[in-house]
Amino acid sequence: MAAGIKDKVAILGMGCTKFGERWDASPEDLMVEAFNEAMQDAGIGLDRLDAAWFSTHMDDVGTGRGGTPMSIALRLPNIGVTRVENFCAGGSEAFRAATYAVAAGACDIALAVGVEKLKDTGYGGLPLPSIGTLIPQWYPTVSAPANFAQLASAYQAHHKIDPALLKRAIAHVSVKSHANGAKNPKAHLQKIITEEQVLKAPIIAEPLGLFDCCGVSDGAAALIVTTPEIARALGKKDLVTFKALQVSVSNGWEMQSNEWNGSYVHTTRIAAERAYKEAGITKPRDQISMLEVHDCFSITELVTMEDLFISPQGGAIKDVMNGFYDADGKIPCQIDGGLKCFGHPIGASGLRMLYEMYLQLEGRAGKRQLADPKTGLIHNLGGQPSQNACSVAIVGREGT
Repeated sequence: MAAGIKDKVAILGMGCTKFGERWDASPEDLMVEAFNEAMQDAGIGLDRLDAAWFSTHMDDVGTGRGGTPMSIALRLPNIGVTRVENFCAGGSEAFRAATYAVAAGACDIALAVGVEKLKDTGYGGLPLPSIGTLIPQWYPTVSAPANFAQLASAYQAHHKIDPALLKRAIAHVSVKSHANGAKNPKAHLQKIITEEQVLKAPIIAEPLGLFDCCGVSDGAAALIVTTPEIARALGKKDLVTFKALQVSVSNGWEMQSNEWNGSYVHTTRIAAERAYKEAGITKPRDQISMLEVHDCFSITELVTMEDLFISPQGGAIKDVMNGFYDADGKIPCQIDGGLKCFGHPIGASGLRMLYEMYLQLEGRAGKRQLADPKTGLIHNLGGQPSQNACSVAIVGREGT
């Protein structure tokens, strides 16, 4: 029976661009920027790379189809490059492929890169794909804000929460993320906001206001992985290793049955349970040091705290309001600002989350460095709450 990847794969190096309105840079420029940082961090030459995976969601704004655009941009040594995409969870798919390739012994050193140039699409938000006459079952019929506003309404109804209290809790999530992002020089949004500003902001999709929604960003992130043995031979110490990596994809049950009440994300619970089992974690509230979750909307972060079994069911609001997930709380969440403030270039987001966990575990996170983190969890969600792909990865110091 498969035993998982715990401590079989180490991070050799990582890189990440500044996220934001990068009108100054093409997709190729962004890939090179993240890649160069990762290669310098890893301390290796191009000839050591055995295989690569490339994550991008939109294929009509310069990143093209297939793996060739990345291979050309980075002048990779004619190794295999495969493009992956799984809605907003594409970045996690890229590092899952690279990590599994190393764990399986298929290659010694593997590369994963994610990039997106959303500002060049000309849309204020995310562009929707065009379809033909027959609408596929997975197709999103409403906008992302509307989908996640439905999650908020269902959560409120199921747990019988006062609407004003829910809005205040969501506002606290946004305020916390902005405070964290203000300490991050690579974040898209670096301004502190107040609860009053959040509550008085224009409504986008009730109960979500302007400050409850992540923006549209450009950016790239890169990862280089290898075995712990090779990493040590290259002079690396105090390794950061993968403890677990699990993905769960909706099979349509949520929308095609009467059993799902819309107040949670089914695939997150499944992926989390599997990841904890793989990592040997039995009490996540006590054993996880920090979190990077898919806060495309602040309500998503709040609900995810319960779907990851950190907060009890219906108890995330209390934890949020008590500062449990603040920078100085028990389990800091979005210490780099999250999707909300660091930004959300779709193909890069999963890798960006991993980048922050890596910096924290290495003690290199600057002004936002946590005291003594030992394990970090990355939650990357792609699609809408009712039909999606969810990746949960756990990393930590070797031996923990």
